[in-house]
Amino acid sequence: MLLPRLRSPSLRARLTLIATGAAVFVLIPLAIAVNVVVRHAVADRIWDQSLDAATRVAAQVRDGRLPNPVPADPTGVDLIEVVGPGGRLEASSVPARGLHRLSMLQPDSDTRVTQTTSCSMPHRDCLLVTAVRVSDSPASEIVYAGRSAPTILTTPLPEVEMMLVAVVLAFLTGWVAWKATGRALRPVEAIRSELAEITPQTIDSRVPEPPGDDEIARLARTANDALERLDRSIQMQRQFAADASHELLTPIAGIRAQLEGARLHPQDTAEAVDAALRDTERLESIVADLLLLARVRTVPEAAREDVDLGALVAAEVAHRSERLPTRLRTAPGVTVRALRGQLCRVVANLLDNAERHALTKVCVEVAQTGDEAVLCVINDGDPIPAEDRERIFERFYRRDAARSRIHGGTGLGLAIAREVVEAHAGTIRVEDGEPGVRFVIRLPLVHDEVAAQPQAR
Repeated sequence: MLLPRLRSPSLRARLTLIATGAAVFVLIPLAIAVNVVVRHAVADRIWDQSLDAATRVAAQVRDGRLPNPVPADPTGVDLIEVVGPGGRLEASSVPARGLHRLSMLQPDSDTRVTQTTSCSMPHRDCLLVTAVRVSDSPASEIVYAGRSAPTILTTPLPEVEMMLVAVVLAFLTGWVAWKATGRALRPVEAIRSELAEITPQTIDSRVPEPPGDDEIARLARTANDALERLDRSIQMQRQFAADASHELLTPIAGIRAQLEGARLHPQDTAEAVDAALRDTERLESIVADLLLLARVRTVPEAAREDVDLGALVAAEVAHRSERLPTRLRTAPGVTVRALRGQLCRVVANLLDNAERHALTKVCVEVAQTGDEAVLCVINDGDPIPAEDRERIFERFYRRDAARSRIHGGTGLGLAIAREVVEAHAGTIRVEDGEPGVRFVIRLPLVHDEVAAQPQAR
């Protein structure tokens, strides 16, 4: 039996619960601690006052000027008794008259002072009493001074009040947290609402960016950056779909035209078949390049191997026809971790591009710069304008469409080169040559200890 999935509380509710719980765990122990401290402070103050009162009366006893009744102390200590040897009551204050004894406790001759709490009086609250021995003599009088314990020491009402205050403060903290988190998360809700309304048709919409540089503002900027990249990606896909459709339909239309011409004019069948084969070959090249572009980033890392970049470039140059002289200069030991087939395709595409645009020669260089392997393919053709140096890596982009088609280009060579290089954590860019154009590829080198691992196995 499947149980219904419970909806988790919102972030606002969780933060409010956390704040309330934290307030409860802090305020309740704090209330208990405050109550204990206040109780001890009140009791200590009363005992200090009773000690002062008992000490004053003891001095009067020693001076022989003890009045009877004993006046109450101004501090509120109103219960005073002077007890002689054998427990005989010698003097007392008026409020103490009628009481049996404030306390039966007798301080010893060493300390001469004892303090206690007595709750044995009938119909009376507990008493806080200080007993002071007048002298060191065993027959010394003892002065008892004290007062009734205040309500804060005898009833649980203060604890209840403190707990209620703590609970009220905890709920007040939760209410403030609820309001504060709601206000803080309001921009997040606006971002969520805007993102929920975005469709492929409204991909150009952007979420509101709150002012400042806090986490929510950075989230909004990051979301807009992601939407911007997504928008560009969709635009590129749409452009790619349109260009691919055009590039694929062109040879298909040519094949159809040639076949229809051959049916209408049987005497031209051979020429029509040759033209159809050329268009078929072009169509096959475009489809193969598109499939390669789709597979570039799907090959697992384990399929890569250590490749000597200089040897790979030298072998690729050696297999090419001598339509234009190619000057090759490579440094030994420039090793990269790559898919050999894809890297060969990159070199071939760059050489094809260089031969199409070169006037007299092509130069290829392989070198090592720091932790990078550098491959340069240089042709002495016309320079590429700065505004076109990024666009030439777009799919099906041609600066000279007629010339590219004459030489068999699909418009995907440089796009494949960039895709492969970036999949290998490298970069490719166009620089000015002297004269001409320089394509520069930078790939991370394989360190010696990494390169030695396959040989060790």
